[in-house]
Amino acid sequence: MKLNSLEDTFNLSKKIGKLLSNGDMIFLYGEIGVGKTTFVRGLINNLEVEKGIDESQILSPTFNIVFDYKIKNLTIMHYDLYRLKNSKDVNELGIFAEINDHITLIEWPELIEKKPDSRIEIFFGYLDEDFEKRNLKIKGYGKWSNYDFKKI
Repeated sequence: MKLNSLEDTFNLSKKIGKLLSNGDMIFLYGEIGVGKTTFVRGLINNLEVEKGIDESQILSPTFNIVFDYKIKNLTIMHYDLYRLKNSKDVNELGIFAEINDHITLIEWPELIEKKPDSRIEIFFGYLDEDFEKRNLKIKGYGKWSNYDFKKI
């Protein structure tokens, strides 16, 4: 899948956001600056607009590691594991405790050794040498394994 603009990224995040409910998880892969946090911003802001609340300022939680967003009856946990050194650090966060109470979005999930059975993985990459366009690969597991993300 190709994203030719920021608007394409926001449109995709809006469509995926509409599919999500408590207990769902998205792992976001890709190098720094490729669009992971931009995708999260679009997803959260679109849900806020749909629920009639003001848009939050969505930042990368690189230094805080996690931010949570309350959107009426929905909570989104946004993790950025970039600064963590090993899987022990990840385990100490308790990311997978009470996961059915919220939607979980995780940037830099490479250190997670035991991944949940049901999840969406999104791989962001630059399209050739054009740093404005992105190439995306989306893969579903568990309840998402048969979902055709190409139709989004």
